[in-house]
Amino acid sequence: MGLLDSLEGMAASAMTNSGSDQAKVAGGLMQALQEHPEGVQAILNGFQNNGMAGHVEQWASGALQTATPEQVQTGLGGTGLIEATAEKAGVSPQMAQTILATVMPMVISHFAPNGQAPEQSQFSGLAGQLLQKFL
Repeated sequence: MGLLDSLEGMAASAMTNSGSDQAKVAGGLMQALQEHPEGVQAILNGFQNNGMAGHVEQWASGALQTATPEQVQTGLGGTGLIEATAEKAGVSPQMAQTILATVMPMVISHFAPNGQAPEQSQFSGLAGQLLQKFL
């Protein structure tokens, strides 16, 4: 079973085992990140390139304050991740953006604890750990 299969299985489990929109968006984000050419690095680059490097640094250090939906739009706008996450989760882009404001600090804390994206081989295990928080 490949990495994509593992992530899709975890995301599908999150979406069917929990009716919460937060679980659906978290699962949708995992799928979107796996399919995005830059993966987790797209999140880091988006926030850093849009003047929000301080947010990434705080989240990476474990300061898990939430973002605002506007900050998510600023950080991820143009990456396609908000739209892809919404599509995978079966929610509107606005709903995904709102929920990502809460989820994003956890994603950065788990996937980029040092401000660096993980190796692809580590992504699956980290994704599973993150999804368990929403089940």
